[in-house]
Amino acid sequence: MSGELSPIDKAKFAAAKRAVDYVEDGMRVGLGTGSTAAWMVRCLGEMVREDGLKIRGVPTSTRTAELARQVGIEVISLDEAKWLDLTIDGADEFDADLNLIKGGGGALLQEKIVATASDQMIVIADAAKEVTQLGAFPLPVEVIPFGWQTTKALVEEALVGLDVMGRDGSLRMNGEAPFVTDESNYIVDLHLNRIKNPRQLALVLNQIPGVVENGLFIDICDIAVVGHGDGKVEVRDINAGTVEEEKIDFLDNENLFIDL
Repeated sequence: MSGELSPIDKAKFAAAKRAVDYVEDGMRVGLGTGSTAAWMVRCLGEMVREDGLKIRGVPTSTRTAELARQVGIEVISLDEAKWLDLTIDGADEFDADLNLIKGGGGALLQEKIVATASDQMIVIADAAKEVTQLGAFPLPVEVIPFGWQTTKALVEEALVGLDVMGRDGSLRMNGEAPFVTDESNYIVDLHLNRIKNPRQLALVLNQIPGVVENGLFIDICDIAVVGHGDGKVEVRDINAGTVEEEKIDFLDNENLFIDL
């Protein structure tokens, strides 16, 4: 069954499967949002059902919460958990310093809150998400609906003084209507092409009235698990300064692919 997966899905699965090795019995775990994170939730669900793993999961979106419940993971709120042992989530881009762009799935606000309320954050991604410099992927900025056009204009004006290649923003749409986040906000995607100083940009954006949060995750990620289409994974620990490689066997996990 695993042979039916595309190379990109194999890479995502390999990263997710390796990352759940960090999860231990009794942990409170942040559950990310997105296609790679969905593999991770499936893998954790298998461990809960077949190995008796006892964890409590804090999802970063309603979509993730629904999937977690479907696969048998106990779901609690962040207020109930108060603090998390670990968060595992995907990324739209990451660089050598494990700075990230997140929010392609529209859940950046909850994702950032959950990640920063954790002892450790692990990012899972396929190798194509690694970049030498952030910015090719549009940077999501969550804004309140009231006066969103004014907020967008203020954001674009602020970009003039920053070292980015593009300065255009576009309101994210869902068909004919604006995309609405779980917090009932809008998202403006910034087409920057290159971000020379992500830390500075993140600080500037969050000072603009109407901006709720931005998709730059700076100094939040501790470990990146990078998957490849042949099942190879690289584990990069930014704190230890180590890079390890290993191989994930798909044949032992065919039950995870049944619903595909």
